[in-house]
Amino acid sequence: MYQIRVARLNDCEPIERLIQSSVRGLAVSDYSQEQIEAALVRAWGLDTQLIKDETYFVVENDEALVACGGWSFRQTLFGNDSESARNAAVADPRDGAAKIRAFFVHPDHARQGIGSMLMQKCEAEAIEYGFRKLELMATLPGKRFYERHGFQPGNPIDYELDQGLVIEFVPMTKCISDR
Repeated sequence: MYQIRVARLNDCEPIERLIQSSVRGLAVSDYSQEQIEAALVRAWGLDTQLIKDETYFVVENDEALVACGGWSFRQTLFGNDSESARNAAVADPRDGAAKIRAFFVHPDHARQGIGSMLMQKCEAEAIEYGFRKLELMATLPGKRFYERHGFQPGNPIDYELDQGLVIEFVPMTKCISDR
């Protein structure tokens, strides 16, 4: 049985391993091995600010982490702790968007509703915080998941990883309230 809980700082290493397993197992049909390995260093990974803000969650099955993901009330759209362009400023819920951040599921537990469980939790908390809009930067495999949850894609972007190597991401948005 899957259980969701708020991530803690002592979860960082298991979360990083989970992210690596997820990407290496689920992104291979959309990205090259070279892109995956570079993105694990430069773009994908844990942003510990989410844990400190208590807006990042893990899903456990028999005490093993099988998924993670969260939302943020801050300006940063995506990236890990090594991303220098992160913006920790708080977004105004009246005209800003909450950010859906860093959803990863272990390949052995994919397509079992875990991501949807995380999405419901994140949307509910963002609404409670006062947000009316969500935005995210999707990976290509993530884009299909987010579209099923009502997100609308924008124009794809090429994100530079290292020495001319790029990876395609898709910005996406969703209205969550008519308040």
